[in-house]
Amino acid sequence: MENESYSHNIIATLCYVKKRDKVLMLHRVKKQNDIHQGKYNGLGGKLEKGETPYECVIREIKEESGLSIKNPVLKGILNFPNFDGKNNWIVFVYISDKFSGKLVKSEEGNLEWVGFKDILNLPLWEGDKIFLKDVFKKNSFFYGTFYYRKNRLVKYKFQTIKK
Repeated sequence: MENESYSHNIIATLCYVKKRDKVLMLHRVKKQNDIHQGKYNGLGGKLEKGETPYECVIREIKEESGLSIKNPVLKGILNFPNFDGKNNWIVFVYISDKFSGKLVKSEEGNLEWVGFKDILNLPLWEGDKIFLKDVFKKNSFFYGTFYYRKNRLVKYKFQTIKK
C-alpha cells in the first residue's frame, strides 16, 4: 500500500468548533454523490491557491457555518492515502472555542451541536473514532495515516505527542 502513486496530493483542513460541552458537527445528508453521505464530520475543506492551512480553516468555517472563528489551534496532521480512489489527502486538524456569528444553513448537510459524550456514538468514519479522542486533549499533538479501501478502514498508524 505504501508505494502507490496518486494523481494529486490534496491539502485540506478539518475543524471542531467547541461551545461549552458541545462540538459543532456536520451531518452530511444533502449533497449528491457525497463520499461522506450519512456520516458526521467536523467542518473544513480544501486549501485554495496561495492559502495557508490557518487561513483556509477560518475561511471554510465561515463559508460552511456562518461562524467567524478566532485563534484556531492546530491539533494534528492526518494523511488519507487513496481515500477517494485516486488522491492522497493531507488534513490539518484544528479546534476552536472562540467564535462569533450565527449558524447558517449548510449546502452539505445539517449543522448540529453535539455533546462531547455523544460524539463517538455518531455514524463517523472508523478512523475518526481513533483521532477524535485526542482532538480535545490539552497539550497533545497527533499524526496519523489512515488507509481506507471501499470506505472501510483497513490499516492505520497513529501517534500522539505530549507538548
